[in-house]
Amino acid sequence: MRGDDPWTTTDPLGEALHVLRMSGTFYCRSELAAPWGLTLPPDPQAMWFHVVTAGRCLLDVDGADVRPLAPGDFALVPHGDGHRVRSEADVAAPRVETLPHDYASDRYAVLRHGGGGAHTTLICGTVRFDHPAARDLVELLPRTIVVEPSASPRTEWMQSTLRLITDEARALRPGGEAVITRLSDILVIQAIRSWIETDPAGRGGWLGALQDPRVGRAISLVHRDPARAWTVGSLARELAMSRSAFAARFTELAGEPVMRYVTRWRMNVARDRLQHEGATVAELAGHLGYESEAAFSRAFKRTLGISPGAAKRQAVAAPTAETA
Repeated sequence: MRGDDPWTTTDPLGEALHVLRMSGTFYCRSELAAPWGLTLPPDPQAMWFHVVTAGRCLLDVDGADVRPLAPGDFALVPHGDGHRVRSEADVAAPRVETLPHDYASDRYAVLRHGGGGAHTTLICGTVRFDHPAARDLVELLPRTIVVEPSASPRTEWMQSTLRLITDEARALRPGGEAVITRLSDILVIQAIRSWIETDPAGRGGWLGALQDPRVGRAISLVHRDPARAWTVGSLARELAMSRSAFAARFTELAGEPVMRYVTRWRMNVARDRLQHEGATVAELAGHLGYESEAAFSRAFKRTLGISPGAAKRQAVAAPTAETA
């Protein structure tokens, strides 16, 4: 990301979400008639989402969090927990992958299921954050996030996007799949931002640090240029703060010392390049300022708990779960 891009200096949270790189893996339009129920299997590496475009249903995340959903609601299950959506409580809910789907492509399908009663239409899907550092964000999110329609400009923007998705889903025109998948990805980001803005839990820890004018800028500097020889003093100078005041504030807000965060981010960047770009240990060691491959490998394993070689072997993609 370019350092002279003005939006990066004013929105560290938005920049962090952008760096984490989200991608959709599977989408489905579900046309359902009561009574109906669906069980979505767990997928720890993905986020599930559900958009209600017509009718009503219940979202049940392992019995611990049951939410009614109405038209215009956007529900996110951030941790990939197994869950159920159904027309009413106690209705049988077969696993979704056992039901027949009409596939428009390998990433988009239509599911028709249920009895002859009231109709509900859902747009459902899974998305993933591609950057290994995504766990910093995902671990902070609640089990479910539900964004309901309201008159606020933020949610009105989301509702306009939902209406566009609904129109595309009714008749999948040429290019419609691309429209649905890209808008759905944006809605996931907007749902996370809505939670951050409205829930006190979204203003603490790493997220709170990102929203602090000075500490957030320091984190952005590290994210944009992890190879730079950062020190507590050099970051403090960028912020016109004393070294001690900056170090104390960073630790208070981020929950860890400055240089531990810098090292962890560098190792996450290294893991991303190992897994997605085919970088070598020698290349990464030199790029990130380590004197030898051995020194880099020790830092990598100490920080992430696995060797660079083991991280590279993990690049084999896990099977993508099918969704409703």
